[in-house]
Amino acid sequence: MTGRLVLGGAPLGQPGDVGPRLRQAMADADVLAVEDTRRLHRLAKDLEVTLTGKVVTFHETVERSRLPGLVAAMTEGRTVLLITDAGMPSVSDPGYTLVRAAIEAGIEVTSVPGPSAVVTALAVSGLPCDRFTFEGFLPRKGGERRSALAALAAEPRTMVFYESPHRLADALTDAAGALGADRPAAVCRELTKTHEEVRRGSLASLAEWAAEGVRGEITLVVAGAVAGPATLTPAELAAEVAAEEAAGADRKEAIRTVMTRTGLPRRDVYNAVLSAKRP
Repeated sequence: MTGRLVLGGAPLGQPGDVGPRLRQAMADADVLAVEDTRRLHRLAKDLEVTLTGKVVTFHETVERSRLPGLVAAMTEGRTVLLITDAGMPSVSDPGYTLVRAAIEAGIEVTSVPGPSAVVTALAVSGLPCDRFTFEGFLPRKGGERRSALAALAAEPRTMVFYESPHRLADALTDAAGALGADRPAAVCRELTKTHEEVRRGSLASLAEWAAEGVRGEITLVVAGAVAGPATLTPAELAAEVAAEEAAGADRKEAIRTVMTRTGLPRRDVYNAVLSAKRP
């Protein structure tokens, strides 16, 4: 009987965010594959958890070499718990290669869900959350970073990035150049920790602020591009509203959705609906 792979969501900063399931998983795991053993032992101490399983490192430089041993352990019936430094493993952290290897070996993969800097920053940013894209870390080199940002200039969804504090000012400056100096954004620093800070403003103003130096773990949230007003006839607008209603929205919600999608004022959409009802 094979074992299984468990992905454990580690706290971003506050150990109190850890629920009883992760505590139990840490205590019961046969093998704990971790990004940093020191952080694991500190977390175990904070949670008053006694680790009985074997602890092995699993980070970028060793993950490929660790795969055969971890897969073999699970094939032999052991439970492997994967924990990275913060948040969910494999989300811009080690883990994807192990997940793929376990799946290919027919091993069960499950998780103990936990905090994620992506959704936490998105939620507190004050920017639209209904649709978003996670872009991970921007390229380190300036030219590559500017090219990557230019490719996102027309992206309509809110964008979430991870960024290093010592590259943040340059990244914000490049983003202002590629996406527009007035594009709304939020820099979320040290989420859930003692010195948590959420700085909101335009990309240009945030770049000026960051030039003075920023410390800590950074998550950057940037508003998506706003499309120009759509060119639709009143009949087409009314049809768009009708389609939203057919999908389950009430009239008010349907009109609001079409307003957002087309960039048109409410009165234009509302008048189009009224016109469609006239004989």
